[in-house]
Amino acid sequence: MCNTFFLGGLLIAAVSSASVEDSYSITDGIKIINRMEWGGDPPINQTTPLSVVPPPYVIISHTAGELCSTQAKCSQGVRAIQTMHTAIFKWNDIAYNFLVGGDGNIYEGRGWEIEGAHTYNYNKKSIGISFIGTFNALAPSDQQLTAAKNLLEVGVNMGKLAEYYKLLGHRQLSETLSPGDELYKIIQTWPHWSEGP
Repeated sequence: MCNTFFLGGLLIAAVSSASVEDSYSITDGIKIINRMEWGGDPPINQTTPLSVVPPPYVIISHTAGELCSTQAKCSQGVRAIQTMHTAIFKWNDIAYNFLVGGDGNIYEGRGWEIEGAHTYNYNKKSIGISFIGTFNALAPSDQQLTAAKNLLEVGVNMGKLAEYYKLLGHRQLSETLSPGDELYKIIQTWPHWSEGP
């Protein structure tokens, strides 16, 4: 089923439930690249749905790897992250619900309804969004930031995120530098950012 709504004055059409076959399009050049499009492998075992729906938390991280600026390079990077998470860390799938590429596209990880493996004690009740790249000294591109903000707005409009969700940086919940100093400064200016859970 397809939902249509307005986002910042733009008409949006989005698929209401995510699956490997579904593709979401967000106008103005921002698009969600589904798992099939980026060449993702299926999860190793059966996935677990989120315990709290809609989730009240969004956790922003960075992948701490290379930046990417094209769909081909970002897709390659997301495949490499999935391989690292499954082959080395022995997780069921890529850890994140979504990733944000330097090309301005969103890459579907586990999607809106599946428990992630990104933040201990919060995976069952949050959406994990990871920016592709390392943002300790460098800020993400405007394209990346706009894509992430639009994804969050779409999530609320589709009922996939709690209307009053709290936005947190990964470092607020884990001993990590993620999402990097520069990205962390930026997300602290976003409307849903919270000083703590």
